[in-house]
Amino acid sequence: GFHPLAVDDALRESHIPKVDDWETYLYIVLHDIGFEKATSDVETFELDVFLGRNFIVTHHDFPIISLDRVWDLSERDERSYKRGADHILYRITDELTADFMQVIEEMDEEIEWVENEVFKKPDTSIVQRIFTLKRATLHLRRVMSPLREVLNKLARDEYAVVDKRDRVYFRDVYDHLVRLHDISESLRDLAGGALDTYLSVVNNRMNDIMKTLTLITTLFLPISFLAG
Repeated sequence: GFHPLAVDDALRESHIPKVDDWETYLYIVLHDIGFEKATSDVETFELDVFLGRNFIVTHHDFPIISLDRVWDLSERDERSYKRGADHILYRITDELTADFMQVIEEMDEEIEWVENEVFKKPDTSIVQRIFTLKRATLHLRRVMSPLREVLNKLARDEYAVVDKRDRVYFRDVYDHLVRLHDISESLRDLAGGALDTYLSVVNNRMNDIMKTLTLITTLFLPISFLAG
């Protein structure tokens, strides 16, 4: 009985995180995230959720590990079902947030590695890595901002299919996302700082080269004058 517009939204796979209230159920768009170390790039995977009073339906085109973890936990412990469909949604959002935390930690390590490489061998490959990391931090911010608002709505707004007792759990996930959003902002500043450091190192090396060339020119100037 899902509305055709909600089904169409789920099949398009091109939406930012959001929550639509269809009275008898909620249509929620969430995003999972992954970080590819080889390319220093961030990948996002859309997860569409239909939440009713006594059911939860998920749709995704790509494997989502956090969803598999919730499934395995629910299979092992039947009490997960007894707490309601909205509590399973909380489990899913909590696992998604854990994936964001892991990606942020991996990006932090990558930025630290780039900062060390800037002083060792500042070449064009490092510049490309820095720009890729900057794009990744911007992508991370674009995903986390609307996702944070989705959790804020689930924690504070009154929905017929979300029990009042479970709002506190969504508020907990929201608090985690707020903290992660602040950390992602600092990562963007670190990536920008790495680029500034690279430019400073390159300029210093260029100044050293110019000093050497000036010294050589000065030494050969008297000889050139005598020869002339």
